[in-house]
Amino acid sequence: MRIVIALLAGAFFGAGLFVSGMTDTTKVQGWLDVFGNWDPTLAFVMGGAIIPMFIAWRLTPNRKPLAGGDFPSLPRPELDHRLIVGSILFGIGWGLAGLCPGPAMASLSYGGTSGIVFLVAMIVGMGAAPQLGVKLDRLAGTA
Repeated sequence: MRIVIALLAGAFFGAGLFVSGMTDTTKVQGWLDVFGNWDPTLAFVMGGAIIPMFIAWRLTPNRKPLAGGDFPSLPRPELDHRLIVGSILFGIGWGLAGLCPGPAMASLSYGGTSGIVFLVAMIVGMGAAPQLGVKLDRLAGTA
């Protein structure tokens, strides 16, 4: 049952990304081009994600998911070197490619090699992240 719920949630999420235009790299790059042809519509998509998630975080304490398991705990509020470096790398990739991981996965259905190249690069980056994290911890003196 959990697999069916995950499949339906993923399909619904992917459809939302497509309808909102988030699989269109020019839409994301237009958002980032604040001194050129700026496209503010991404703010509405972000608000459409942040507002329900804020409400969900407030409703989940002391509750259990219908499909079992536990809801994730709230993220730590402090900024550390891992969050800062990860955010910088994410932003660089987002600006260069015009996609973040969710829309990149959804855009694979379009065909072509650019989505596959992005996916491979994302997987390599995810594989390298733990080792990079250890090195960052050593440099920051927290290991």
